[in-house]
Amino acid sequence: MSATEPWHRALADLASRSHRVPPDALSTAVTEAVRHLGVAVTTYLVDVEQELLRPLPEAGRPLPEPLPIDTSLPGRAYTEVRVRAGHDGRLWVPVVDGTERLGLLEVRLPAGADPDDPALRDGCQTIAGLIGHLVASKSAYGDGLQRVRRSGPMAVSAELLWQQLPPLTFATDTAVVSAILEPCYEVGGDAFDYALDDGRLALAVLDGVGHGLPATLTTSVALAALRAARRTGGGLAEQVAAVDAALLSQWRDGRFVTAVLAEVEIDTGRVRYVNAGHPAPVLLRRGRAVRALTGGRRPPLGLNLPGGEPGEARLEPEDRLLLYTDGVTEARDAAGEMFGLPRLADLAERLIGSELPAAETLRRLSRAVAAHRGTASRDDATMVLVEWSGAAAARMEP
Repeated sequence: MSATEPWHRALADLASRSHRVPPDALSTAVTEAVRHLGVAVTTYLVDVEQELLRPLPEAGRPLPEPLPIDTSLPGRAYTEVRVRAGHDGRLWVPVVDGTERLGLLEVRLPAGADPDDPALRDGCQTIAGLIGHLVASKSAYGDGLQRVRRSGPMAVSAELLWQQLPPLTFATDTAVVSAILEPCYEVGGDAFDYALDDGRLALAVLDGVGHGLPATLTTSVALAALRAARRTGGGLAEQVAAVDAALLSQWRDGRFVTAVLAEVEIDTGRVRYVNAGHPAPVLLRRGRAVRALTGGRRPPLGLNLPGGEPGEARLEPEDRLLLYTDGVTEARDAAGEMFGLPRLADLAERLIGSELPAAETLRRLSRAVAAHRGTASRDDATMVLVEWSGAAAARMEP
């Protein structure tokens, strides 16, 4: 029998159990599937604010304490998307769905086991990969997995918006898209979207006027309208027209959405974009912020005002494109000083120079904005980072 065969049996067992397991029994199913391997496991999910890794509860077992991401070995495994071995006979294995980081699998090894054994590590990663897919698919069938990831109640506006967003991270062999949204429990008018079809990556960052539920409703209609146009083959002009029409059909009070809508040709790096009253995206090349994409200007969406032609740019291999809402650069500290675009660009350059995965770059950018803002009034702050890079895509895999 090969060294990997027991792990394959555990994988098949977990897959078989998964068809009828409810979300709140997922951790029990994982434990039962790996029991014959002589290991003990605990699954941790990252919380919504991406500060702690929180354990999935399991009947009959005491619940471990959450693990801090920024000051622990498990946190390093999570941030780097890399298996880490502790000095206490434990492996920490990233749990991802595709390339979206969801948490960690703690594997407590039997006495005498070699944590560097390739078969052991491959087996743990295989199980962790299936857990990631199960967390993503089972979350829609109950509230237990969502509840684990929260440290407090979520506002109605945030609850509505989070249900409409795509996963925070997506990658192919040549491109990575990652996004982050704050404040995650109270977010109002900010949203993002992306879709990759036929070699074309569609991107959107939106900011609905106002705050709270009214802003979320405005943004939700805009998001649905641009998707409806895009899914019937409409390009940038059709998406703009669809959002204008949808908002005007529902409200006559002058509400609007600022947005950047873009299309990236994955094969060539050609970018076409529309900027509807929004902060200009920043192009980063060879680790430096080289320019803002200032073309494609038009009035905000929902006002039914004419606009100019889309702007164009050309990405080079390893380029990055950072899209953001004004809640990032206009975040103010207690003294009233704004975070500002120069600070954002400088920090992005330094994080990119550290060769962190795109999702971790955004997490640290977001935490820097939150630290600058402190307890001051909080506006929505959303960022999307696109990396046109095979090396960037490779960093997303455990």
